[in-house]
Order: sequence, then C-alpha cells, then structure tokens
Amino acid sequence: MMLQQCILRTYYVLALVLCISASEDFAWTKNEKTSFFYGTFPTGFSWGAGSSAYQTEGAWNTDGKGMSIWDAFAHKKGKIFLNDTGDSSCEGYFKFKDDITLMKDMKLNHYRFSISWPRILPSGLKNEHINEKGIKYYDDLINMLLENKITPIVTLYHWDLPQVLQEKYGGWQNVSMVNHFNDFANLCFERFGNRVKYWITFNNPWSVAVEGYETGEHAPGLKLKGTGAYKAAHHIIKAHAKVWHTYDMQWRSKQKGLVGISLTADWGEPVDITNQRDIEAAERYIQFYMGWFATPLFNGDYPQVMKDYIGRKSGQQGLGASRLPVFSPQEKSYIKGTCDFLGLGHFTTRYITQKNYPSGLGDSYFTDRDLAELVDPQWPDPGSEWLYSVPWGFRRLLNFVKTQYANPMIYVTENGVSEKMLCTDLCDDWRMQYFKDYINELLKAIKDGVNVKGYTAWSLLDNFEWDEGYSERFGLYYVDFRNKNKPRYPKASVQYYKRIISSNGFPNQREVESWKRKAVETCSSSNQLLAADPLIGHMEMVTEIVVPTVCTLCILLSAVFLMFLLRGRL
Repeated sequence: MMLQQCILRTYYVLALVLCISASEDFAWTKNEKTSFFYGTFPTGFSWGAGSSAYQTEGAWNTDGKGMSIWDAFAHKKGKIFLNDTGDSSCEGYFKFKDDITLMKDMKLNHYRFSISWPRILPSGLKNEHINEKGIKYYDDLINMLLENKITPIVTLYHWDLPQVLQEKYGGWQNVSMVNHFNDFANLCFERFGNRVKYWITFNNPWSVAVEGYETGEHAPGLKLKGTGAYKAAHHIIKAHAKVWHTYDMQWRSKQKGLVGISLTADWGEPVDITNQRDIEAAERYIQFYMGWFATPLFNGDYPQVMKDYIGRKSGQQGLGASRLPVFSPQEKSYIKGTCDFLGLGHFTTRYITQKNYPSGLGDSYFTDRDLAELVDPQWPDPGSEWLYSVPWGFRRLLNFVKTQYANPMIYVTENGVSEKMLCTDLCDDWRMQYFKDYINELLKAIKDGVNVKGYTAWSLLDNFEWDEGYSERFGLYYVDFRNKNKPRYPKASVQYYKRIISSNGFPNQREVESWKRKAVETCSSSNQLLAADPLIGHMEMVTEIVVPTVCTLCILLSAVFLMFLLRGRL
C-alpha cells in the first residue's frame, strides 16, 4: 500500500509539472533546501557594495544642483518618517574620498553608485544647461575609484527625476520622458563612458511605477490607481530600450561597455506545491513583479498572464480597452534583446496563494494579480516589517531567471538586510548570518549553472531609506547622522564580508566558523567610540562657553590644593 501511494504521488507530481505551460523548464515542485555548501566562486567573480545619489550624497542644493522629485517630496511634512530628508544624508558629496578608502580596505572589486540627473542637468534638459561642477564631482569619483582598482558600475536613474520635468510633463506619465532620459544618458556616455564600462539604466522600476504612481508612498507621490503604474512602466521600458540602442549605435564600438537594467524581485513560493492554483499564483506574482519589465526586454512583450488578467479585469470594469498599454509590432522588435546583462536586486521571499478579487473593489495593480502574500512566522525577522531572512528563495529566483530568460548574464546589484533600531551596537550578528546564508545560496545557484558574474552588498553605508527616513539601516558602516561630520563606524559585518571576499567564498567549515567570532572581536572598540561620540559632539558645542569657566575653576582648585599642601608642611 505504501509503495502504491508513493508511485501515485510520483505520477501526480509529474502530471503537475507537465501541466505548467508558461515555464515548463522551472521545477516548481522541487524545492531543495540543502545544507550549507563549502566551496569558492569562479575566478574573476566580482565583489562590491552599493549606494545611490539621493540616499548618500546630501548637498541637495550645492554647486548648481537642481531640485529632484525626492527633494520636493521629502520637504513635504508627513511624507517621510519623522520628516527626515536627504538634504545632507551621509554628506557623500564631500566625503567620497574617505568612502573610497573604506572600499579599498574591504578589497571591493566594484562600487555601484548612481548619477543624479538634476546634479548634472538642473532643469533636466541637456540643451538648457549642463552643470560642469556636477560633472566634475562624478569625474573625480570615477577617477579615484579606478586609481584604487575599483570598477565603477553606474546607475543612470535611481529615482531622482528632476522636479522641473515632473511639474512640466507629469514625469513618467508622459512619453516625452523617453527622449529626455536618452539625452541625459547620452551626455553620461559622452563624458564618463571612456572609463565606465557597466551601465544600469534604471534601478528597480517596479518601485518607481507602483510606489511613485500607484500608492503614492514614494516621490512624486501620485495615486493613479489601476493606470498610473502601468503607464509609467511602459514609458520606462521604452526609455531603457532607446538608451540601449543609443549606446549600441554611437558608443559601443569605441567604449566597449555593457548596458543593463536592475530589477528587484522577491521570490514567490507556492503555499502548497501540490496545488496547481497556488503554483499558478506564485508564477503570476513573479511575472507581475520581475516579468513585467524583464519579459519585454528579453522577449519583446509583456508576460501573457499580465495581458490576460489585466485585460479581463478591465473588461469586467466596463472599459473599452485594457489598462495595460500595448506595444506596437515595431516597438516589440525594438525593445527585444536590449539587455547586455540583468542586474538583480533581491531581499526576501513570500508564500503565495490564489485569492480572487472581485472587480467591484476598484482597479489596482494589487487586485489585478488575484493572489495573497503570506509569511512564515518562523522566518527570522531582523526588524523591518517587510524583510524576512529566507535564503533558499534566492537560489529559487536565480534558477527561475535562468530557465525563463535563457540564462542571461546576471550581476546581483542589491542584497542585504536592515535593522530598525538606534543601533549603537555595531556587532550585527544577524547581518553576518544573512550575508553568509544568502551568498551561499548564490554559490549553489552558480553550481546549478546560473550565469552570475558579481555580487553587490546593499549598502556600503547607512543612508536615507526613502519613506522610512533614517529609521531603517542597511549599511555595512554605521553613520552617525546626529553628528554634523557624519562619521562612519565599521559594523562587524564589514570584517565578515571582507573575509568572504578575500576567500572568494567559503573555503572550509573550520575557517568559516571562525569568521563571525573574529568579526565580533573587532566591533567592541568601535562600539566604545560610538558610545562616546554624542558626548564628544556635545563637548565640541559647549567648548567656547564652558572652557574658560573650567580653566578658571582649575586654577582656583589648584591654588586651594597648594595652600593645603603648604599648611600641611607648616
């Protein structure tokens, strides 16, 4: 009887696999959660850390920089936690030389940063005014990185659209952004392309579209439910393709670089891998997340499941056409194949199950998907309500990309974990554990045959975390935002990540087990410095008032003490 049940279950599982039409190569029913794998990455694998302009540079109105949508958004009361802004942030604009020293000490192979569009084109338009001081800042940054043998990986758009373009045209709701973005990118290729060989057009366009134009949580803060996100994404995809073609036609033969995009995606795992509806819901989750952008760039059009679901829901709402825009045949062929490498940002995983949303609830990106997201309460939760540590999801996502898009070249452009606390404790054991587990799953994926060329820890520094302000910290280095000098303090994870880099992976159990212990030993002295730092800052402020009084008091006490000594002798 047991054998019979086993055979029947095997046939059932095989039948399920055969039923899956959209991604028959991806084994949804096979979720291997294998033990830790000791081994090293391929020779030449690139290790790095990342940042973005608005999150770290500060200097928001310095040296001719124009205003971005994030400057305008953060200055509105109630938009950001505790009304924080990125006005000064980490002061990276002034401290980039110090930060490169930190990178060099960690032996990073690459540094991923973004160019602020309004810092080099204050009005957003190339034909109006080029800010040479902004150009010089990025020139100096790139040159110093190269002098220290650190490869620059440059993001052109990490969310800081010039505010003028938002006010004049409606930002990414307007197709004119395609040409304006192309002009900006072309200027960057012209000025920096002789030294920059890795270009990322957009960072996490899902967030730009959904949180900027659907929920309004991010700049520019618009709530155009059911249409805004799809329209913004449509123009972003066209803008990416145009920039890729511009580079391909004008610059590639001279500069020999690569142009990709960075897509962030959580993994979606079926709640029940024997339930076909859950499997379909999980795939739908990923297609509406990463596939929304990746499928047009690799295959020329939106995922079929998005077209089906949004089309049907639009019809039920009495609309004459789908809320999902349509690419013309010419646009499809123009967009297809415009990705030299795929940048992949990944942080966490969700369990997914089928859930029907009636059309009467109103149209939105979230109800269009007909699914529910769940988390396992046993997953480690370091403090950010959305980020749970689920390492095996990373390997699953990487294998999905391999099967779905014919194994493209991948650079992991963001991976890391935050904490939500004042965090004067620099011994971040949860971050070391997260890096160990996630990077190990990446190594397993490479052994599976996934074509990953590099890994970028997010982030180099604690920085401005968008609507969470400074309450959420991802940095390897702690930044004391209360101190006007914004000093950096290494967390234990700096030493831990440094050991992964120097070993190019995980050489053997005995060595790896010693890393955390040694890293924790290094953070205690930094903790003492950080604990003293507020006191030092306070002392600096009151020096002028207090010191003369203290000096006078010291002289008086010395005189009294001297009198007692003299009396004692007499």
